[in-house]
This record gives sequence, structure tokens and C-alpha cells, in this order.
Amino acid sequence: MVEVSKDLNVHLAQDAPIPLDAHISCAPGEVLALVGPSGSGKSTILRAIAGLNHIAQGHISCNGSIWCDTKSNIDIATRHRRVGYVFQSYALFPHLTALVNILEALGQRPAGEREARARELLELVRLGGLEHRYPSQLSGGQQQRVAVARALARDPEVLLLDEPFSAVDRATRQRLYRELGQLRSQLRMPIVLVTHDLEEAAQLSDRMSILHRGRILQEGAPYEIMSHPASRAVARLIDLKNIFQARISDQNPAKNITVLDWMGITLEAGYNGEFAVGDKVDWVVPSGSVILHRRREPSRGVRENPVHGTIESMVKLGEIESVAIKVGGQSEFPLFMSIPSHAAMRNALATGENIGVSLLSEDIHIMAPYEVDDLV
Repeated sequence: MVEVSKDLNVHLAQDAPIPLDAHISCAPGEVLALVGPSGSGKSTILRAIAGLNHIAQGHISCNGSIWCDTKSNIDIATRHRRVGYVFQSYALFPHLTALVNILEALGQRPAGEREARARELLELVRLGGLEHRYPSQLSGGQQQRVAVARALARDPEVLLLDEPFSAVDRATRQRLYRELGQLRSQLRMPIVLVTHDLEEAAQLSDRMSILHRGRILQEGAPYEIMSHPASRAVARLIDLKNIFQARISDQNPAKNITVLDWMGITLEAGYNGEFAVGDKVDWVVPSGSVILHRRREPSRGVRENPVHGTIESMVKLGEIESVAIKVGGQSEFPLFMSIPSHAAMRNALATGENIGVSLLSEDIHIMAPYEVDDLV
């Protein structure tokens, strides 16, 4: 007996209006985040899954049912696809109460069951007692919960979330993150989240797909992508600032070390056997893995990839100071360090000061060099 896949499987290809060449899959109970800049195809993929956009070539299946297969001329209408869709604007009917907004999505159920189910869904999203309020009488977070309840009213096989937290303030967003985390344990269905917010994707998803111009550049666990981007393009899309070029000057698998020559500076990284001595490579290091040498007393760790330079600029970001360091006279591509503001003050950091830092070898990630940077 052949086991039927309960996963959502999507393969889409087209040249226009939004170029696409993407394949994604999502298992029941899993959250997959589609991350990328505006115009990268995130929402187009979501709308194609729901049947709101028609794709030139593709295949979409979920829970063993084929929703779209252009080769076989199959294209199931949106109303027959069991999809729950939460739009960025929530798209609630302003003249209907929260309860009636949900009732409108329960047409597949017998009339006698609908109100009880609508009230049950309001309780599920923690809106019990607010069923008679209109959208204008609800906060942004409450409207978002009504939208989720309405999406679940269709008894969906997949839940699609299109930038669902963008219209609420940060405190409300964090509360909704927690609530979605609790809710997902009760929803044994694939959940696809579209977002441009990396922090949001990292908090909510099991896997991330990084999109650019309709192509998936890398897919994997959030931590894996953010610490080991597949290319310079991915590193830039996830906002890693420290992206440089170097040459491999030595390979020492016995000591688990790959040695880089970066502008005449020797750096040790974890061993990467994909490259040979003499190869040109790209490398990245998170700004949080650039460690300041204490200026008023000896600092442990100064032997680990020591680098010296001049502070070119300092920008305060909340309780963190972002410090740009000019190394080897190279001001076009500075080395960035993130340091708590109190530590910057204690060490008397200021523009124009000469400082020393260490780059944590275990956090230096080596990648194949780019030939043409298509993100320009």
C-alpha cells in the first residue's frame, strides 16, 4: 500500500509578471518562513497555493490531493482548496461583528453547527466575550486573531500567513508570536509564513527559505542559514555586514583549521575542505563575534585572530553600539563590531581611536566567491 504524503508540495515556474523558479515543501505541524525583499515572489507563491494566482508551469499538492498541475491541465478553484489564508490587511468585513466575520467562512458546515463552531474558534484565539464587536472596535492584535479564526473556520489543510504581524506594534507582535507558538501545537497542518523580518522568521519557523527574484537561494533551519549562508547573496539578504574576500593560505585538517590571508592579515577559521590552498573565497563573521580587546587591562583571547584598526563611525542602536572599524586603510568595506553601549563607554571608544579586536575563529564562515553580484 502506497502511503499518501500529507505534506504541502509546491513547484512553480514562470517568467512574468513575477519571475518564479521555486520548489517548497512543508510538513504537517511545521512552520516554513518565506523570507526575501519586496518583489522576490513570496506573496505570489502564497497566492498560487490558494489558487488566487495562476502560474504558467507548476504543481501544487497537499495531503494527497492535487490542487494544480499545469501538465495535466488541473487547476482546482480556490473555493475547493482547503486553505486558510490570513492577509496582511486582515481583510475583515467592517460592517460585520467578529462572530459574523467567522460565520461567513463556515458555509461548508450544517447551519445548526455554525454558531457553536464560530464561538469555539473565538475561544481558541482568546477572543471569547468579544464576539459582538466590530473590527473598528478591536485593536490591531484582536483583528489579527479574528482573521486567524476565520482562516481556521474553513477546516483548512494548510494555513497561509501573509505578513500577518506587520500592522501591529512591537509589544503586540511579541505577544502574538507567543500565541501562534501555542496555537500551532494544536494545528496539525503545514503553516507557510511570508515575512521580510528575519527576527520574526527565526522566532516562528522551523525552516526558512531565502528568496530573491523568484529563486530560493537557500533553505534550512534559521540558525544554520544565519550562521552558514550559502553565498554572498544570501549573506547580504540576511543583513550580515562583515562580508569580505580572502585567499586560502593553508589547510590543516589535523588541527581542524583553514587559514585565510585577508589583506595580509592571517585569520584562522574552522576547517573547510571544499577549497584548496591559493583559492579565492568569500568569508563572513557576525558583528557579535568581533570581540574588543580591553583597552585598560590585558584581555584574554587577544591571540585569536587579532585585528587592529581605526574606529570610522559609531552608531547607537538601543543598548548596542554598532562600530565600523577601518582595517588596513580599507574604508570602503569596514569591519563591523556590535558591543553593549556600557562597554563602549567603559573602554572610551570614539571615532578616530585605534583599537584591537579578535575574530572568533569558530564563527568565521567560508563560502565560494561570487563572480557577478546580482543583488546590486
